[in-house]
Amino acid sequence: MDDRFRGLGVALVTPFAPKGNIDHAALERLIEHQITHGVDYVVSMGTTGESATLTAQEKTQLLGQTIEIVRHRVPIVLGVGGNNTAEVVEALRHFDLSDVDGILSVSPYYNKPTQEGIYQHYKAIAQASLLPIILYNVPGRTASNIKAETTLRLARDLKNIVAIKEASGDLGQIATILKHRPKDFLVISGDDALTLPIIALGGDGVISVVGNALPEEFGRLVHAALKGDLDTARAEHYRLLELIDLLFVEGNPGGVKEVLKVLGICANTLRLPLVPVSEATAKKLYHALADAEVVKL
Repeated sequence: MDDRFRGLGVALVTPFAPKGNIDHAALERLIEHQITHGVDYVVSMGTTGESATLTAQEKTQLLGQTIEIVRHRVPIVLGVGGNNTAEVVEALRHFDLSDVDGILSVSPYYNKPTQEGIYQHYKAIAQASLLPIILYNVPGRTASNIKAETTLRLARDLKNIVAIKEASGDLGQIATILKHRPKDFLVISGDDALTLPIIALGGDGVISVVGNALPEEFGRLVHAALKGDLDTARAEHYRLLELIDLLFVEGNPGGVKEVLKVLGICANTLRLPLVPVSEATAKKLYHALADAEVVKL
């Protein structure tokens, strides 16, 4: 089992300056915030990083600076996905991956492929890179689900497919994967609010959104659950649950960027078509931070 991807992984936001360019100083503050507070690895250019709005040049620059800031202190996972298999394969060849530890690749969206199409898509990706591949199942965004049988087939057939980030919300499907997975295959929560039940079922951690802002607090939940200390994990789960729910009421990463603004880490600037959360949601987020004893009213 590849322990590099166990525990708390954080899907990093991409900080933007007020004019919309990447804020590299804020990126450094964000990454140092993660490492100082004990995350196990970071994910660059996932959905939370607004990768869909980054140019190819920006992606190259962002990866380079992330590697430079991290300095091998924690593993780096790079998000490389899409609904054109040939383009994803070409992107993997374009990046300098010498300091990258793994690839997170979302299931093809919009096209609505069959299960065989999903299998062949990931087979092509696995054959294009020697790096460990983490599947990413998020039907709410892709409009198609990677069924448990397809995940297990990929896990058995392709040795560098080492994990799945499961954000289907279907605990029955996730339990099926956990029951039948190869012994070295990781099952990672893609939903902050379901992290505790997924770990309790035998899962291996989370790739988190809330961890951008609260890596120490959410890490305490994750690491306690992995050790079987469910009392501590449950207490942290309920302490953060309202905040986690609020992060997503107006979409991701609008909610977590608002919290990062409150914490002084980065601005709440997003790229269209995403916009900052409403004033009403911002106030609720602030009160949830206070209720969680992160800030004082």
